Amino acid sequence: MHPIHAAAAERILILDGAMGSLIQNYRLDESGYRGARFASWGQPVKGNNDLLNLTRPDIIEDIHRQYLEAGADLIETNTFNAQVISMADYGMESLVREINVEGARLAKRAAEALSTPEKPRFVAGAIGPTNRTLSLSPDVNRPAYRNITFDELASAYQEQAEALMEGGVDALLIETVFDTLNAKAALYAVQEAFLQQGRELPIMVSGTITDASGRTLSGQTTEAFLISLSHMPLLSIGLNCALGAKDLRPYLQTLAAEAPFLVSAYPNAGLPNAFGGYDETPEDMAAAVQEYLDLSIVNILGGCCGTTPAHIRAFAQAAQGITPRKPRVA
Repeated sequence: MHPIHAAAAERILILDGAMGSLIQNYRLDESGYRGARFASWGQPVKGNNDLLNLTRPDIIEDIHRQYLEAGADLIETNTFNAQVISMADYGMESLVREINVEGARLAKRAAEALSTPEKPRFVAGAIGPTNRTLSLSPDVNRPAYRNITFDELASAYQEQAEALMEGGVDALLIETVFDTLNAKAALYAVQEAFLQQGRELPIMVSGTITDASGRTLSGQTTEAFLISLSHMPLLSIGLNCALGAKDLRPYLQTLAAEAPFLVSAYPNAGLPNAFGGYDETPEDMAAAVQEYLDLSIVNILGGCCGTTPAHIRAFAQAAQGITPRKPRVA
């Protein structure tokens, strides 16, 4: 059994918060993203947050440290878009392995520095959804058209998963899933990576409910999302992004009632305001996630867009001493 299982049996695990929101606070310009190494790169790279693993590792490691000091048990690598499909936007496909390996090493170094025997810290390798979808056509006039194949997506994910494992992550987190077929490609790729590496890691999956209909972008209900992925031996399944903590609660209750796995939740700090920011304070969100704790519907609790170390500190305080949810027996 991986130590993360033992920790989750004892307490609610606290996940970190937003990476991008904190990166924005540094107000990096184009040259700030490029650094000396990529000063003459032929395409704009501003906004490529994953590249900062190579050009500004000090910033990334400092953000990890802030979340760990706030009480996070589990931090995500800064690799949300670090696969060839998304990196093609910057012409940086050849850097995928290096970005993932370094992202894992930065997070692992920060986690090890703050780990104690009583409170070990863990690193989840973040695997985002890419900017393509297998279930939907990008052309409304050609509903059968797809701009990527299952095999292409799986190959991209496998390269990323193997690099994250090489860098030393404790688990792999397939997150912000809006298309379950994409997630299936990722899970297939992860299994192939395990075969290539000769070892396995815990797998976490987190989907995204896109609106008040309670469905993913590809049309699945929360229950259908769970059923579609229940054949895999997951560490956890959960929901993140899109909605604030209060609006996410009924869908987490659906997962908690049926899932034979741990349940995770990391909502946004509310919905974006007119300026693209997020308004829910740590106190606002802590009050909302208190319902999760009172209802015993989560095992892993963190934050997504707009959340900060202050939010995570409030969650950690609220979850202290709370008995974690017991997964449903299949």
